[in-house]
Amino acid sequence: MNTVKTDVIIPAYRPGEEFEKLLERLSAQKYPVNRIIVMNTEEKFWKKTWEEKYPLVEVHHLTKEEFDHGATRRRGAELSDAEILVFMTQDALPADRELIGSLVTAIQENEKVGAAYARQLPKSDCGFLEKYTRSFNYPSESCLKTEKDLATRGIKTYFCSNVCAAYDHKIYNEIGGFLEHAIFNEDMIYAGWMVKKGYGVAYVAEARVYHSHNYSCAQQFHRNFDLGVSQAEHPEIFEGVPSEGEGIRLVKKSMAYLTKTGHIWMIPGLFFQSASKYAGYFLGKRYKKLPEKLILSCTMSPEYWKKKK
Repeated sequence: MNTVKTDVIIPAYRPGEEFEKLLERLSAQKYPVNRIIVMNTEEKFWKKTWEEKYPLVEVHHLTKEEFDHGATRRRGAELSDAEILVFMTQDALPADRELIGSLVTAIQENEKVGAAYARQLPKSDCGFLEKYTRSFNYPSESCLKTEKDLATRGIKTYFCSNVCAAYDHKIYNEIGGFLEHAIFNEDMIYAGWMVKKGYGVAYVAEARVYHSHNYSCAQQFHRNFDLGVSQAEHPEIFEGVPSEGEGIRLVKKSMAYLTKTGHIWMIPGLFFQSASKYAGYFLGKRYKKLPEKLILSCTMSPEYWKKKK
């Protein structure tokens, strides 16, 4: 495998001890990282010692008002002249020293692969049910998804996660990059555009990061509201490829898993969590019919709506 210039781009907000572990593990990757470009929101939360301790780090500060899921990542990409762009979130932690190499290999092995995303493993504090959700969304087998898979995989064809994903910079520029203004889901929208242009999305099970959350029902509602909004705003990708079927499949599989493992007492929690997700998604898809006050009480991204106005 030829070594190509590879930059890692990380949006950050109030980074802490976990973020330092991320910098440490990225700096120790077997496949050489050229730069770690950090798009940091609010300079007062940044530790300058990180730039001295980790020479690969290059930080760019922005205000909270300037942050946008799409625009901030676009700006990071514009700062890079690397052939491969790896986007990560500040709470993802490489599981080993093979992460970057595995992602880059997946792109280099097939010129039609425009993006490759990593497997997400549960952290040590991850709840029992969320551990199963991780394995459902991030199985142990790798795969390549192209437009021909829409009939069988449905919306999963477009699935890609900027928690940890690598992009071919040349193809990224050809497609036009991430949305300038995105409430959420900028990775999946880009992947949708890319697949429609004839490129593929690789899921690389060998590339592994630790990443999980124990969201409350309210947090699930807000996240899925924004997810619904993102899909409603991009019918060119999501129209005719509904998400509900995949959600129902997850609920059924989760219920069977809880029954099989003797965790029947957790089924009511699964029901409330699933209902919260669906309610948020349902309202988000129909946000244009909602009054502004209700939208602002449902979203987790109020700054997005200020910019939209």
